Amino acid sequence: MGWTDITARAALRGIFDAAVAAADPRIVLARHLPERPKSGRVVVVGAGKAAAVMAAALEHAWPDMALSGVVVTRYEHAVPTRHIEVLQASHPRPDANSEAAAATILAAVRGLTKDDLVIALISGGGSALLARPAPGLTLADKIAVNRVLLECGATIGEMNVIRKHISAIKGGRLAAAATPARLVTLAISDVPGDDPGVIASGPTVPDASTFADARALVARYRMMLPDAVMARLAQDDDETPKPGSLPAADYRLIATPAMALRAAADAARALGLTPLILGDALEGESRELGIVMAGIAQSIQTHGLPVAAPVVVLSGGETTVTLDPAAKVTQGGRNTEFLLALAVKLAGRPGIWAVAGDTDGIDGNQDAAGALIGPDTLGRAIAAGLAPRALLDGHDSYRLFDGIGDLIRTGPTLTNVNDIRAILVAPKETQ
Repeated sequence: MGWTDITARAALRGIFDAAVAAADPRIVLARHLPERPKSGRVVVVGAGKAAAVMAAALEHAWPDMALSGVVVTRYEHAVPTRHIEVLQASHPRPDANSEAAAATILAAVRGLTKDDLVIALISGGGSALLARPAPGLTLADKIAVNRVLLECGATIGEMNVIRKHISAIKGGRLAAAATPARLVTLAISDVPGDDPGVIASGPTVPDASTFADARALVARYRMMLPDAVMARLAQDDDETPKPGSLPAADYRLIATPAMALRAAADAARALGLTPLILGDALEGESRELGIVMAGIAQSIQTHGLPVAAPVVVLSGGETTVTLDPAAKVTQGGRNTEFLLALAVKLAGRPGIWAVAGDTDGIDGNQDAAGALIGPDTLGRAIAAGLAPRALLDGHDSYRLFDGIGDLIRTGPTLTNVNDIRAILVAPKETQ
């Protein structure tokens, strides 16, 4: 088929929506539930952007089971439940409710027996939503650390090494509190590589990282952290539970970025497009990845390498946007920055469109999941009085896409398998 701007944009939006739907807990959770216990209590705890809908899905799957417990999710992400309490707190920056929720969840799993079953519902966002400071630290300390982590350019895995070592619940400490009960974790991965120790900072699995690792990251990224935090990291006592120190973990991934990408690929094939999945764990600076992807798209269109058009190039993972601490407050997320860099590099090249968005519906701290671009993006922005290169340099990509009406606003999707990027490349002769 000949691709027009309208058909290309509709195709990309459908592909993105298919990826999000593949991670819907209401569809996927039931098939991963453990064997029902014959005796003892069933206590449900959890944290993350999908925690409430996961709790509701569990109640729906086990309607006759006596369930109790508590989960915490981001504000405006709650859904009705019958037995499991749903708390709400702030993300990406923790607040007092984040601290209170962590204390409530720890209390819910203490004092259990080996006959009891704890089901932990873990998803992206849990690191901020479970903000119980380690001894000697305050919530203000954790908020200050979180702000530095979000702006320093560290990967999510690196951020969580530090978070684990200033927390009373992350890095396996929730699992330690639940011992000797049987613990089963149902998790939705939002991190490159699906490492259970990185998802929500691994509250239910042992932690192989150390205080020394945390100190090395502070030095590498030249982080300026509160004195109390630096004192905490300077020690080597009170380490997180290490591999072998906790009972064997039953950890089940119910949705991952790879699963979402496979669903996106299926949607592309249904449209007559060849899907090319580059991977589910792409990292690095958002704008640099945009430049790389522009080169791949041009190679496909010009030379048919590595595959002939029409193609949809798919990728997942979590890129970063490194901010200058002295810079003014900007409006942008990693997906809109990626797209603006891609559009600038393509410079209006015909026959290439793209979508990128966070599957939780929120790119950075804005009200959009991401955006769409096409050959006319730069021209329309300039006509609207916007300067694409200046906005890219200032990390103000949201403002550009908002100004031309190309943001994707889904609202909270109640799941999170990280970012999905799709670039549609049409054959050169169809332009």
